[in-house]
Amino acid sequence: MIKHIVMWKLKEHAEGADRAANALKMKSLLDACSNLVPGILHFEAVVAQPGLEATYDVVLYSEFADKAALDAYQEHPQHQALKPFFGAVRDARQCMDYEI
Repeated sequence: MIKHIVMWKLKEHAEGADRAANALKMKSLLDACSNLVPGILHFEAVVAQPGLEATYDVVLYSEFADKAALDAYQEHPQHQALKPFFGAVRDARQCMDYEI
């Protein structure tokens, strides 16, 4: 199994919206990817909650059966279509994949 964790810190304003609105849009777009390919075992997109310590605004925690499933997700056209918006609104991105 491979765990795929991505965190995004967002710009204060981008694409005509503020950070909070863009975070909610990102979550919605990610949620729509939760069943894109076979081999997705767990897929959870969350937005940082006010009042709780957070250094990033949006986090994706996902688990894939194997590297082939992760690769299929990464290459899927619906996932690829997210990249322009995510790139435009993010200030920073961190990603880690690891096998267990």
